[in-house]
Amino acid sequence: MVSTALDAMAGTAWGRWLGLVAAVWVQCISGNNYTFSNYSDSIKTLMGLTQLQLNGLSVAKDVGKAFGLLAGLASDRLPTWLLLAIGSLEGFLGYGAQWLVVSKTIAPLPYWQMCVCLCLGGNSTTWMNTAVLVTCIRNFRGSRGPVSGVLKGYVGLSTAIFTDVCSALFADDPASFLVMLAVVPAAVCAVAMVFLREGRVASADSGGDEADARGFAAISTLAVAIALYLLAADLTGVGGGGGLVSTVFVAVLMVLLAAPAAVPAYVGWTSWMKSRKAANADAEAAAAPLLLDSKEAAA
Repeated sequence: MVSTALDAMAGTAWGRWLGLVAAVWVQCISGNNYTFSNYSDSIKTLMGLTQLQLNGLSVAKDVGKAFGLLAGLASDRLPTWLLLAIGSLEGFLGYGAQWLVVSKTIAPLPYWQMCVCLCLGGNSTTWMNTAVLVTCIRNFRGSRGPVSGVLKGYVGLSTAIFTDVCSALFADDPASFLVMLAVVPAAVCAVAMVFLREGRVASADSGGDEADARGFAAISTLAVAIALYLLAADLTGVGGGGGLVSTVFVAVLMVLLAAPAAVPAYVGWTSWMKSRKAANADAEAAAAPLLLDSKEAAA
């Protein structure tokens, strides 16, 4: 019953925008393939690797991305929530194992096992990216270009988001950074599994191309604002070092990341107002003959 209700929601104008916002949040945490340099020195030191061996781990990560072909093939056969579940599970296992090593919770793994962990982490984001891109393009069939642009824009911010948040809260601690890479994507994907679903919206309910253009413009503007905010924080150094300033920096960043949710809220409110006006008009039209009959009877 709950699944049916969520599928019905995806078939509404505000439901598909809510799905797009969930996809944006997934993209904000799915660029972790580009963060290896943030913790690679710790792995190199703990495992006593040469630079060539460290490069081999980076190659293993890239090999994981190459297996993104599997996610593409599965996207036509598996539901969105399952694609997200596979990606988040791979990331949790891959980055979780690396955290166990870097935090010295366990002894360093054999080199080939670390390659497998890097491969899992690299492959995890391909499932997330494929799930959100395919589903959103199907939900916005007339706006494929803007959808792709918005999602690619936010995934480009993800590395900066992870790095700056870790620097602000954990003073660039590699172990804490790996915890974020393992846990945060899994949590965000769990939310996206609920709201990101494929649905068909009737043309009368979609609001038209002009309404879609305004929605994409708003979300794109927020992406630019987030990028400028992160750039300003990096140039001024206010996001690093811990303390109250760093906490405020992260809090403002979280507000900016949550801001796209205003778009489906606005779409839902306008849809409700339109349906309310239509219901009132129908009620008045139905009451008009009754009033006319009563006047004629009185005459």
